[in-house]
Amino acid sequence: MSHAYEELTPDLVLDAVEQVGYLSDARVLALNSYENRVYQVGIEGASPLIAKFYRPERWSDAQILEEHTFTQALFDLEIPVVPPMVHGDNQTLLSYKNFRFALYARQGGHAPNLDDFDTLLSLGRVLGRIHALGQVTPFQHRPTIGVQEYAITSYQFLMENEFIPSSLRESYRTLGADLITRLEHRFSQVRYANIRLHGDCHPGNVLWRGDTPHFVDFDDARNGPAIQDLWMLLSGDRQQQTAQLAEIIDGYREFCDFEPAELALIEPLRTLRIMHYSAWLARRWSDPAFPHHFPWFNTERYWGEHILQLREQLAALQEPPLVIY
Repeated sequence: MSHAYEELTPDLVLDAVEQVGYLSDARVLALNSYENRVYQVGIEGASPLIAKFYRPERWSDAQILEEHTFTQALFDLEIPVVPPMVHGDNQTLLSYKNFRFALYARQGGHAPNLDDFDTLLSLGRVLGRIHALGQVTPFQHRPTIGVQEYAITSYQFLMENEFIPSSLRESYRTLGADLITRLEHRFSQVRYANIRLHGDCHPGNVLWRGDTPHFVDFDDARNGPAIQDLWMLLSGDRQQQTAQLAEIIDGYREFCDFEPAELALIEPLRTLRIMHYSAWLARRWSDPAFPHHFPWFNTERYWGEHILQLREQLAALQEPPLVIY
């Protein structure tokens, strides 16, 4: 079976970068990315560049450019993000052969120490600045986080395709339907604004350097509730998460208002992410990179653990939300 990246060879990567005007030193290092393909490309007499080749047919040009415009606007406000480099006639989205790509300056740094309250306060401040711009106007072309895209379409895809073992299909069918009902109810009960978000704000997309968090990889940027960019920075038990959240929101509120009602969306958003992730792996299973990097997926053990995780989320949805004062 052909796949989206079968023509993307190291030579094509080098040719694509050189046609922009750079002279490579022929060193290409594939970085840890599955949805797109991302490479570090050595440049003669200069620092290496990061080249991101977009998965064909995932985003439209308008959607990609909307993300580029957002990150550049943040960068222009001296918010520590990494926007795509500009070439030619104000171009950030480049093309070569059958691929669209963007080039980025390499950003050094290490993972943030989420056990340190000063770190959490700094993360909150930067996210507050990102959202202060993000709430000015929503994305026009990018999607919105919600039950339809993340839960319902994921559930339907898995039920319509032969991924879940027959012994577990009925458990998944009834549990998934129950979760969707509860998720729709919760989202309908909470007042929130859909603003422009990073969208995938897990600690791996934050690089710490010089006492400053740098937010990278806005590829999943979309509209949604502000809490989406905060909850993935939390860990531990309820008491620990409450303390962490208080620090993040203290920093956040220095630059942007926060609606406490959104705390009731943390577990619903976690549930959406879990449901979406399993369907994402299934949708990408024909890409050879996925069976290679996720060999545990699509086994009976995986689906049994996934259903157990969803049952835990069903219970979590019935717990009172976190509270901050």
